[in-house]
Order: sequence, then C-alpha cells, then structure tokens
Amino acid sequence: MKKTLLMSSVLALSIALAACSGQTTESKVDDKIDIVWYPNESGSDLKASRDEIGELIEEATGKEVKHHLTTDYAIAIETIANGNADMGFMGSNSYIEAKKKNDAVIPLAVQSGASGTLDDAIYYSWLAVDVNEQDAFKKDDEFSLDTIEGKSISFVSNSSTSGFKVPSSTIIKHFSETDKYADLSEESIMTGAELFEQVLFGNSHQGSAVNLLNGDVDVAAFCDTCVEEYVELKDGEANRQGAIYTVKENAAEPFNKVAGKDFTLMNVTPVLNEPFVANLETMGQEDFDTIQALFTSDEFANNEMIFGLEGSETATLFTKEDNERFLKVEDAWFNPIRELTK
Repeated sequence: MKKTLLMSSVLALSIALAACSGQTTESKVDDKIDIVWYPNESGSDLKASRDEIGELIEEATGKEVKHHLTTDYAIAIETIANGNADMGFMGSNSYIEAKKKNDAVIPLAVQSGASGTLDDAIYYSWLAVDVNEQDAFKKDDEFSLDTIEGKSISFVSNSSTSGFKVPSSTIIKHFSETDKYADLSEESIMTGAELFEQVLFGNSHQGSAVNLLNGDVDVAAFCDTCVEEYVELKDGEANRQGAIYTVKENAAEPFNKVAGKDFTLMNVTPVLNEPFVANLETMGQEDFDTIQALFTSDEFANNEMIFGLEGSETATLFTKEDNERFLKVEDAWFNPIRELTK
C-alpha cells in the first residue's frame, strides 16, 4: 500500500512538474509583439515608417506591437537573444551574435536586391574621408589602405557588420601581409594601439559619419543605406571608390549641423543585406508564420510608407528603386559573414 502511495505521489509530482514546464514554455508567448530597433533605425525621422510596420503586424496577428528604440548595438542584440523582444532588424553579424547566445533566434526575412531576388541582396560598407583631404590617402594618385596607418578612424560598433566587421576584416587582410602587422586582430583594431592614432565608435552609422564630417577623425566606416536619407551623390558613380557625396541642405539630425559638407569614398565593400530576425521561443510559430507571410507579401513590398520611392521627401526604412521586397532566407545564407570571424 505504501509503495502504491509512493508511486502515485511520484506520478502526481511528475505530472505537476510537466504541467509547470509546459506553462513556462507557453508563457513566453504573450499578447504583444515587441520589436527592437538598432540606433540606425531609431531616429525620429523614421517613426512613421516604424509605426506603419507595427500597425500592419497588429492587423495581421491581432496583437499589440511595442517598439523598443536603442542607442547601443549590444543592447539590441541582448534584447532579442534573451527574449525581451520578439523580433528585430539587425545586421548579419549581429544576427550571428544573437544566434550564438540563443539558437531560437532565426531569420524572418531579408531585403532583396533591385532584381527582387537574393542574387543582388547587398548593400555597401564604406571607408570615407574628407574630400579636401583625399590626396593624403592616395599613393600614385590611387586610394590606398597603406595611408590609414597612424590616422584616426571611426567605426560604428564592434557588433556592426558593415560598420566594423567588414571594414576591420579588410584592414586586417591588407596589413597582416606585412611583418610589422602580422598579428593584427579585431581587438587591436578596436583599441587602435597598434595601427591607429585613435579609434572612435559612433554607436550608429549616422554617428560614425558625423564623426568624420565634424573633423573628429580622419577616416570613418559606415554604410550607404543608413545615410542615404541624408546625403546625395555629387560626383562619380554611386558606391564606387572616388565617388563624392554631399550632405543635403535639409538633412535631419544628426546631419543638420554638417549640411553641405562633402566626403569621398576611399574603399567600398559589398555586404549581405540585413535581416529581420525573430526569437521563436517568445514569438511562437503561429505568429512567426503570419508575420513572415506579411513581410514577404506584395502588399508590404508596395507600401510606400515602408519602401519609399527614390526621391521621396518622406524618410522610410527602405527604398524602392525597382523590385525590392522581403524574402524568406535560411540561416546558411549568412555563412559568408561567419567566415569573416574564423
């Protein structure tokens, strides 16, 4: 009898624990969809575009959307990895970092190229210099990375793909071929002790660009898509070495104090487009499928509050030049970025 009671108690306890465990898992999925935004997309000028995405998600899921604006890459990565946000928009390297922290973080959709496919789903990482100082960065009338030795430089964040991971990889590859910098690493790039006179971090692509335009550094790393609302091509071919850009006269903060200033590109590198990502533990499969269907729909691609037409006076998160849209993508698509850290 005692044995039967003991077994019954154990069984009851097991059932209770299993029920509690089930409740804990289910409780992660709630009645809100929390979106975390990087500093680059957290500006007030992009509020209407963010809100439009939020309203469409609310209509599709029936859940309230909350926006988390940030001033730091690391905070955004941690927020999505620890489940305090259900989804976010981030660079490829930041997605990889978040996934290392929590395997439940998966890509939801990525912006296509102008073709409407993944074949040209790229943007560009720039190393820019003051147009009036460009000769100091040339050898035999050609831009050369050799010339950045001993200079001051601004990156975005050490978690930024195009604002640090890609340019630092380019710099390391170039200088590590010499005996003097054979042991150059990301860590030494960040501190600047070995190669640079000074290293600053702008905490956003806009911030890094303004570090250059204010004269705080000699060279700055930032990407084309994050500053396209504030600058325009003045001379040369877009996204090509030697192209000159000028800050628009009516540029919003933080470019409003550097309007009319010019910079030129000394180095340009293509980068895989950024994904929207989701934490499947907190979003749940049903909402994930619903939001993925929304994001990859024609309705979403043709919404001018999200994909602004080129030349539009309203700031939007994305620009429509041809057939740009969002597409499903697998984790393996980001392997070329993973290779940069090996």
